[in-house]
Amino acid sequence: MLDVHRLRVFRSVVASGSVQAAATNLGYTPSAVSQHLTALQRETGLTLLAKAGRGLRPTAAGHALAAEADRVLARVGAAESLIADLRTGRTGTLSIAYFASVGAAWMPHVVRSVLTGFPGVRLDLQLREHIPDSREERADVQVVVAGGGFDPGPGFTAHHLLDDPYVAVVPVGHRLAGRTEADLVDLADERWVDNDFARGWCRANLLEACTAAGFRPAFRVEAHDYRTALAFVAAGIGLTVLPALGAAHLPEGVTCVRPAPPDADPVDPRGGGRRRRAHPGGPDGGRRPARRRPLRPTARC
Repeated sequence: MLDVHRLRVFRSVVASGSVQAAATNLGYTPSAVSQHLTALQRETGLTLLAKAGRGLRPTAAGHALAAEADRVLARVGAAESLIADLRTGRTGTLSIAYFASVGAAWMPHVVRSVLTGFPGVRLDLQLREHIPDSREERADVQVVVAGGGFDPGPGFTAHHLLDDPYVAVVPVGHRLAGRTEADLVDLADERWVDNDFARGWCRANLLEACTAAGFRPAFRVEAHDYRTALAFVAAGIGLTVLPALGAAHLPEGVTCVRPAPPDADPVDPRGGGRRRRAHPGGPDGGRRPARRRPLRPTARC
């Protein structure tokens, strides 16, 4: 049977590149590290490391074992964490999955409230944009963004939390800065900063509204997340449109304007209605002025 402690030592050598560096990181003597490596290679019957200049590099077998050791050590770490929680009386568990902007806006307060009210609960927090197909992989509670008619699946119940309107974030010197609301078509000729690398529901909903308004956004910059996109806006690169939760903490030099799309039937917040696509143009092919209503992605858990 492999010694987990020797796996830790071996993994440190692979990561640091030498016995000396691993010894320094672990607080051991170099001879102690060498002894653990020798014992591990004897137990496995494999050559795991080879000399590379003044250091060591993993062999093909060493690379394979290092990858497996990462998974083993992660599971051991989880078990150690469980044991520590059980010793302090935390016997119940609650898993919560959430998407990124909710993590910044809500989750710290949610976690504090849960731990204060239920000190015996172990929390498992997961950053997740999608809902797993397998019931066994799903969290006890998941905060998701969804449209009308959302079906959480058998065995789960959906509760509507709020309608989160979109906002257009623009530089303070922008022609729309200072206005509380602007027609979505007013943004058609602007330089856009894409903010959803995952191509999630919020982005799809926004693009559908833009299509209904008769245009497709001209994305000039692709950002991985909302914070990066806001930094590009602050630098004057363009504007970005995102749910208001994602704009809860704005950098200096930007402001928000709420976009309003063309005419569309409202969606029943309980999921009973269906959005009708608006007509992008009138009989003459031009954009048709219409009743204005905010875009509203809906967060449901």
